[in-house]
Amino acid sequence: MSTTPTWHDKLIGGFKRTSDRLVGNLAGLGGARLDDSTLDDIEEALIASDLGPETAGRIRRRLSEGSFERNMEELGIRVIVAEEVEKVLATVAKPIEIDAFPRPQVILVIGVNGSGKTTTIAKLAHLLMEQDYGVMLAAGDTFRAAAIGQLRTWAERVGVPIVTGPEGGDAAGVVWDAVKKATETGIDVLIVDTAGRLQNKRELMDELAKIRRVLGRINPESPHDIVLVLDATTGQNALQQIEVFKEVAGVTGLVMTKLDGTARGGVLVAAAEKYGLPIHAIGIGEGMTDLRPFDANEVSRIIAGVESVRK
Repeated sequence: MSTTPTWHDKLIGGFKRTSDRLVGNLAGLGGARLDDSTLDDIEEALIASDLGPETAGRIRRRLSEGSFERNMEELGIRVIVAEEVEKVLATVAKPIEIDAFPRPQVILVIGVNGSGKTTTIAKLAHLLMEQDYGVMLAAGDTFRAAAIGQLRTWAERVGVPIVTGPEGGDAAGVVWDAVKKATETGIDVLIVDTAGRLQNKRELMDELAKIRRVLGRINPESPHDIVLVLDATTGQNALQQIEVFKEVAGVTGLVMTKLDGTARGGVLVAAAEKYGLPIHAIGIGEGMTDLRPFDANEVSRIIAGVESVRK
């Protein structure tokens, strides 16, 4: 008889390739004296695992503290990796808080085309509905007809209302209509899709600025959240996207998707260490419930391959 996998089971499966890569990179480095040469090898292995130079350097310093006269087995090294990764992730693992007053809380969702932005919006809507919030979607990516159609399909599947406009229409106008409708109908959260065409950064920046101006006229605190969706399979390129979108849109938080499809999930840690932005949720599968907030201790131990080791 098959049982429904738990979120923990999904995390283990989702991060398997990332964990296998890190464990493989560290293989053979345990048991040796922790001198500068060994520490260099460990640091390089961690960087090669996409944890980022800052986190790798932090772990190297931890391992070097009073350790030169003794050996450390590979498992012991990975336990320390887990502890240091947890310190990084614990500061950023923060679910979105729905606390705006007056309602609705407006969440602008941004990201390049192909990052999983549209499906993330649907899964985020489902997650918030599970918490008994009323949710509405706004199809603010008017540049692509496909984007409007996809979001409408997801809205029907999730069971939430959606406000759309014509292809090529004014995105800010769609958002204005959506906020008005959300206010009139007592909606708690309005999630706004936006264009993701980074190839014309100035045009995108102008469009997002116009949306923010329109929202600000209705409520000076709106948008309340500007969430960047990142595709983990792009590895270190995800960090470059954070850099660009911080400039373009003033990102307030992140969602990282497709962690189950890559061995480069260590970029989750690199992003946390380098930017310190809240990471509201992670995606580890295609299912509607496969996008969730995460526990830093649980994820760090799975990444380091020590989830079954007693603390």
